[in-house]
Amino acid sequence: MEKNHYIKIRPADFNLHQIENSGQCFRISEISANVWEVHAFNKRLLIRQEGERHDYVFECSSEEFRKIWFDYFDMGRDYGKIKSNLRAIGDPYLTAAVDYGYGIRILRQDLWETIVTFLISQQNNISRIKNTIVKLCRPYDDRFPTPDLLSKYTENDFLALGLGYRAKYLQNIVKAVRENNLNLRELKTMNSFEAINFLKSFRGIGDKVANCIALFGLHKVDAFPIDVWIKRIIDERYGGNFDKTRFSEYAGIVQQYMFFYRRNSGKNIDFSGRERHIPPGTLT
Repeated sequence: MEKNHYIKIRPADFNLHQIENSGQCFRISEISANVWEVHAFNKRLLIRQEGERHDYVFECSSEEFRKIWFDYFDMGRDYGKIKSNLRAIGDPYLTAAVDYGYGIRILRQDLWETIVTFLISQQNNISRIKNTIVKLCRPYDDRFPTPDLLSKYTENDFLALGLGYRAKYLQNIVKAVRENNLNLRELKTMNSFEAINFLKSFRGIGDKVANCIALFGLHKVDAFPIDVWIKRIIDERYGGNFDKTRFSEYAGIVQQYMFFYRRNSGKNIDFSGRERHIPPGTLT
């Protein structure tokens, strides 16, 4: 591969094993040992992890990396500072969660894709969600279908993809976007409170999905989705009372550390790697 078609980076606070398994995105897959395939913004990217120092090789040009992938992986945010602030609180469970999921970053995903994928995610497992999305994208050369393309699908077409009761929800959302009742540009201008409440006005979008869309699609990192895993943490560790306002503008990052720790720490999964204190976005 020519040098201008790849870039090697050693980012701080970054672990693709952890990001892939953090539940925020369904189009990142480890296709062989330490090699990932990422689909986003109608692009296909391969990333390789090399060596014990956790260098990552992005198979793209420097220009593409800086225009798309730097922001997509939120590399401009100082997660090291956030984690230091969280450890300083002195909450043993939160500190353990931060240390366990040290390489998680909140991806800046496409809004439309996030709405669709998290509608599909309801009462569903990750393997089935990924398979459904693969089927949905396959006719379009793995590009994510637009609302106009999905408007050609009947409810039975969606049922054939295995969506079940979610088929009607997706059909309604496609219609809402095409009729401009759900204006994606306007949604991006709203604050978290406005966006979450507006999203909840559409059938099939409850509080959890609305918060997921706000966090992962609008990058509102103060959003705090509460799913079964987070509810268990709140009940078991905090007596049913967890004050997310302590974390103000980055409650959603806290949610990801907690979710990842609770869901994975008992499974003997090797999310290996040492934490390094390097300024965010450092290139090698």
